[in-house]
Amino acid sequence: MNQNITNSGILTTGGQTNVDQSAVGPGAQVTFGRAAESAADRPSGVGVITVLSEEANAVREVLGLRRVHKGELPFMEGNVLAAGRNIDIAAIRTLKMGPRSTMATFQQLRDHYSPTVIALTGIGGGIHPDAAIGDVVITNRVIYYDQRRETPQGPRYRGEALEAPAAIGRALNSYFDDHGEPAVLDDDETRSQYRVHTGPIGSGDAVITDSDSHIIRYLTGFNEHTRAIDMEGAGLSEAFHEQTGRTAVRGWVIVRGISDDASAHRNYDHHQLAARRAAQVLKTLLPYLPIDDDTHT
Repeated sequence: MNQNITNSGILTTGGQTNVDQSAVGPGAQVTFGRAAESAADRPSGVGVITVLSEEANAVREVLGLRRVHKGELPFMEGNVLAAGRNIDIAAIRTLKMGPRSTMATFQQLRDHYSPTVIALTGIGGGIHPDAAIGDVVITNRVIYYDQRRETPQGPRYRGEALEAPAAIGRALNSYFDDHGEPAVLDDDETRSQYRVHTGPIGSGDAVITDSDSHIIRYLTGFNEHTRAIDMEGAGLSEAFHEQTGRTAVRGWVIVRGISDDASAHRNYDHHQLAARRAAQVLKTLLPYLPIDDDTHT
C-alpha cells in the first residue's frame, strides 16, 4: 500500500546516521563562524580610562555617567549625545598609577564592554613651551622612555615610539581641521579660554619634578614636538598592541589636561581644572572617533 510521508525532521531507514552542524524543523537554519557572532560580540562605543579621583569625577560629571558594578569592578556608564551621535560610554579608574595597572584596566574594559576605541583621559605634565597649565593635549603618539642601559657615563635610552592606528590619526586631523590648530575652547566655569594641542607625549614610570631632568632632555631630543609626559600612555598603547581575539579594540587616544610643568614647582593646585578640561575636550572629540555606524545607537 502506498503512503505519503511528510517529514520536517530527520528520517533514517537503517544503518548509521551522523548529523553535524544541523537544525531540525521547518525553516531551521544553521550559521557558524563569524556570521554567527551576536551584536554583543562586536566592539561598540568608547571606553574611558582614568587614574586619579579628580579625573574620574570630571569624566562622570562632564559625560553624565552613572556608577554600575560588574562583579567587583566599579564602572561608570552612559550614553552621550555628541554632534548628533548617540555614543555608548563605559569608564573605569585604574587600581593604581602606572602602565601595569593601565594594561589590566584595558583588559577589564574589553572583557565587560568591548569598546571600539579606548581613551585615556586625565592630567599630565607639560614639557613644551606651547603646553601651558590649563591647556589640553590630544595625542595618538607615545614615546616610551623607561627602557635603558645604565652606564658610568649615564643612562643610554632605548626609547620606543608607539602610534595608534591611522584611523585615529585621521580622526584627530578632522578634529583640528574643524576647530583650528591649536584649537581654542571656552571654559564656561572660569569664563576663560584654553588651547588644545596635538603632538607626542612621553610616558614611563617616573614622576618628574625637574624641568632639567635627563628624561625630559631625552624626550625633547627624540622629538622636539613632545608636548607632555604621563605614566600610563605606554601601558595603554602596549596593551592595544598585544591584544588578541575577535573583540579587539580598534584604536586608542590620549587626552591630557596640563596640570603642571614637571618642575620643582609641581603641585596639586590645578588638578581639578586640568582634569575637567580634559573631560570636556574628550566630549568634543567623541563624534570624530572611528566608531562604525552599526556600533552605536
